[in-house]
Amino acid sequence: MEGNQLFPVFIKLNTIHTLLVGAGPVGLEKLSAILGNSPDANVTVIGLEVLPELKQLAANHERVSVLTREFEVADLEGIDLVVAATNNDDLNQLIRVEADRRNLLVNFADKPELCNFYLGSIVKKGDLKIAISTNGKSPTIAKRLKEVLNDSLPEEINDTLQNMQALRNTLNGDFAAKVKKLNAVTSSLIVAKEEKHKTYLKWLIWSAIVFSFAIVVAAFWHKEPEFQAYLTNLDPIFYWFLIGGFIFAMIDGAIGMSYGVTSTSFSIAMGVPPASASMGVHLSEILSNGIAGWMHYRFGNVNWKLFKLLLIPGIIGAVTGAYLLSSLEHYSHYTKPFVSLYTLILGFVILSKAYQSNGKTKGKKDKIKKISLLGLFGGFIDAVGGGGWGSIVLSSLIAGGRNARFSLGTVKITRFFIALMSSLTFITMLSGAHWEAVAGLVIGSALASPIAARVSNKISAKTIMVLVGILVVIVSARSIINFILELV
Repeated sequence: MEGNQLFPVFIKLNTIHTLLVGAGPVGLEKLSAILGNSPDANVTVIGLEVLPELKQLAANHERVSVLTREFEVADLEGIDLVVAATNNDDLNQLIRVEADRRNLLVNFADKPELCNFYLGSIVKKGDLKIAISTNGKSPTIAKRLKEVLNDSLPEEINDTLQNMQALRNTLNGDFAAKVKKLNAVTSSLIVAKEEKHKTYLKWLIWSAIVFSFAIVVAAFWHKEPEFQAYLTNLDPIFYWFLIGGFIFAMIDGAIGMSYGVTSTSFSIAMGVPPASASMGVHLSEILSNGIAGWMHYRFGNVNWKLFKLLLIPGIIGAVTGAYLLSSLEHYSHYTKPFVSLYTLILGFVILSKAYQSNGKTKGKKDKIKKISLLGLFGGFIDAVGGGGWGSIVLSSLIAGGRNARFSLGTVKITRFFIALMSSLTFITMLSGAHWEAVAGLVIGSALASPIAARVSNKISAKTIMVLVGILVVIVSARSIINFILELV
């Protein structure tokens, strides 16, 4: 068997006799741990030099005696448990040999190879006690886990224990019936707590989505007469972008990337300037990624620590990129080929990823460390090129050894906030927009998002990635060729 093979036991130290050899700083630490958990423990402490603090601690417990002298083998007579807190190797070896002869359990401070039991870190909340063991590998990690559990477990947990005892005393029937009843009660408490937490988070996410969408619509209505006119006279090109948005969102949901690059390539091919194309992509991603992020949260696919590391740098990069691209909107005829070149490169990257995913990676992957820099770069490039957050960030996370499912869910929910801030920047900077493209992408991607999140782990990604890569390369190359022909 592998892993920790220690058998955890809780001992009533008030019913046995414990010997503590060593009365220095380590001895004080061991005695404090013993009395902190068992104030009525029967302990004899032996040491040539005794710390005043140890004497004071012993004086407050009538069942603790302190002997200021050297250890003698005879001191093991009548002892049930031994704890050695000395740095004398010869003395430690003597204690181990003599303890083995008497079949005594013995623990040595910082000498795991000599121990036949360990003293773990203890978390105590009233009658609840949790012992933590690292199999002697790292007491420091055990202490850190103790701090985490102490902070996480509420003090009220002891009140719950008392109530459960009172309930247990009222139950009739055999042991199995009592266990079944208690399990039912505790299960309902856990479910209620989880449901309450989910309800709060659900309303928080949906409120953010609705509020953000309301801000965008209000900004359009007051800033853009073209948007109001568009609502009354729907351009037929809207339906092309509606279909495109749906297809691109389905692709993105299946492989976790390529919505931005496919939508941008499509928009530029339809004659939309780069800044307006990027704005349309990011506006459509507000609702679609909000829905997709919520669905991934429901499926438990979000790593919240990774979310925090990506969010702020990603927003900073996205706002900076959106501001720069919007400032160059008047030169869209010249920026368009550069954006097309970028999407062309991403097309080849997607193709490369598709074929790399078929091979087996040798060796152990090291997780990528500089998450914040990755988010900053990904957000900037995404805003400038109209896409790339998934292609850059998600691909890097997975290639760096991160869990694919959690990376996909985290990138999706983070994308909602990045798309929101990019969109607000574009709205502020741009004087006009192609509303038929925006509306088509928004509605089409929103319709596809909940479906795409459900099928993200049920579809072959390689075939989709190959087709997407080929499509992006063709469309981007066509835009570049047209620009060159215009110059000629």
